[in-house]
Amino acid sequence: MRHDYIPEVTGNLRKNNVQVPAAIRQCTGIRIFGKRIKSFIFTTDVAIIKNTDADAVMAVYPFTPQPTITQAILSVSDIPVVCGVGGGLTHGTRSANIALHAEFQGAIGVILNSPAPHETIRYVKEHIDIPVIASIATARTDIKGKIEAGADILNVSGGKATVEIIKEIRKEYPHIPIIATGGSTDESIKATIAAGANSIIYTPPCTSDLFKDKMSSYREGELNE
Repeated sequence: MRHDYIPEVTGNLRKNNVQVPAAIRQCTGIRIFGKRIKSFIFTTDVAIIKNTDADAVMAVYPFTPQPTITQAILSVSDIPVVCGVGGGLTHGTRSANIALHAEFQGAIGVILNSPAPHETIRYVKEHIDIPVIASIATARTDIKGKIEAGADILNVSGGKATVEIIKEIRKEYPHIPIIATGGSTDESIKATIAAGANSIIYTPPCTSDLFKDKMSSYREGELNE
């Protein structure tokens, strides 16, 4: 038997899940509280969270962070969850309080948006005992300042510039853990990993798109009857 052979056991009702691209398995991953995480799925859809082979959830959304949303996601997820705690309009004491609540609910980390002031990163870091992740959106971001303020992990989401941003970070900080968006193709994911990303974020299709395929198969079945 080959040493790289991985047996798979599934069932008829659970085999149709959202799978992350296989190329993500080439990255090193980040070990957080003993769990090695290579893939994050970027969603707050609890149905997708319950039906994915991703290692963890990146639960970030474009609204003011709310503890009830965090609680709902964590109550459903059977994989680790990283929660957004603001950093733009929400910062300072409020971000720290939301982060503490997320920790109490079972989150393995919290993530702050790119605009988060260094003071907010420092304040959140002082109040929780789970990793603080700082987002990096452009090459102009003060990366040194974020790390010195207490960021444990960097989350690089720079669009087409993501690979170059990671390369620049690696020149100065060869050991800082990096999560990054990998794009939609195997080639872009592999390039992101080669640049130095330890874990990759995958954005799944939305539920309506997944349902289109399901409905098409249903129609095909009815036409063949």
